[in-house]
Amino acid sequence: MTKLTYTDKKDTRSGFGDGLLELGRTNPDVVALCADLIGSLKMGAFQKEFPERFFQTGIAEANMISIAAGLATAGKIPFTGTFANFSTSRVYDQLRQGIAYSDKNVKVCASHAGLTLGEDGATHQVLEDLGMTKMLPNFTVINPCDYHQTKAATMAIADHNGPVYLRFGRPSWPMFMEDQPFEIGKAINLIEGSDVSIFATGHLVWKAIEAEAELAKEGISAEVVNIHTIKPLDEEAILKSVAKTGCAVSAEEHQMAGGLGESIASTLVRNKLYPMEFVAVNDQFGESGKPDQLLDKYGLGVVDIVNAAKEAISRK
Repeated sequence: MTKLTYTDKKDTRSGFGDGLLELGRTNPDVVALCADLIGSLKMGAFQKEFPERFFQTGIAEANMISIAAGLATAGKIPFTGTFANFSTSRVYDQLRQGIAYSDKNVKVCASHAGLTLGEDGATHQVLEDLGMTKMLPNFTVINPCDYHQTKAATMAIADHNGPVYLRFGRPSWPMFMEDQPFEIGKAINLIEGSDVSIFATGHLVWKAIEAEAELAKEGISAEVVNIHTIKPLDEEAILKSVAKTGCAVSAEEHQMAGGLGESIASTLVRNKLYPMEFVAVNDQFGESGKPDQLLDKYGLGVVDIVNAAKEAISRK
């Protein structure tokens, strides 16, 4: 049965805001930039306490990324903040040419990602961002699962030298990773199992935990692994888990094409073939709706993870 529970919910973007504020108090080189979304990105506390280290660029995301690259050249550690859609597709040229190519120490921090953005609809529910950023040389890509892990990740990336894409979201979500250490590139085995490995990232980590409980009721032992770092991928942890269980499921709030699942599949193909199922959005845009309703409609709910696990097991 499930070994993890939660007592409260909080949005992951607040984990970013709280982590940024704490960084401001401990690292004088940390600066922050925002594209007219201070409240949405929870950057107000940093702005209030460190006004001389905060830059409001307005609705000019490309300029914000270029300014951040310049600040990094001058030895600062810039954290940029806007919606995930505007942090990637709108500024991809700046990410590639201004940051990745010259390996600038810029932290691109992106909120309101995925279907769980909810009522804002398809134009804002970016589902391609992890793929876009993981393809860029030199970029580290991180997608934490709850408030606690987002705060820890925010603080950890300040010590990492190089460009980072940090993804988080808007809805209140179960908090269950309190006091867990965060190490870039190291997966966290949350629940031990023997029949199927479920590799989940972001908001779907909790859905995977719920799916494990449902599978356990049927006598199926599922291993749940939190893949918070999409790149560099913890291939050792993935191979170790699947060698034990014999099959895999990936679960992510992202397009199937270019997402975590494809990275895991590539790892397995290059080592040893195992049956694998994908829980992800399959070549569609999102729509307006409540977060959990959208996850269910697009095949990212608990029952979908349960069914994928059963299908993977059947193919062993």
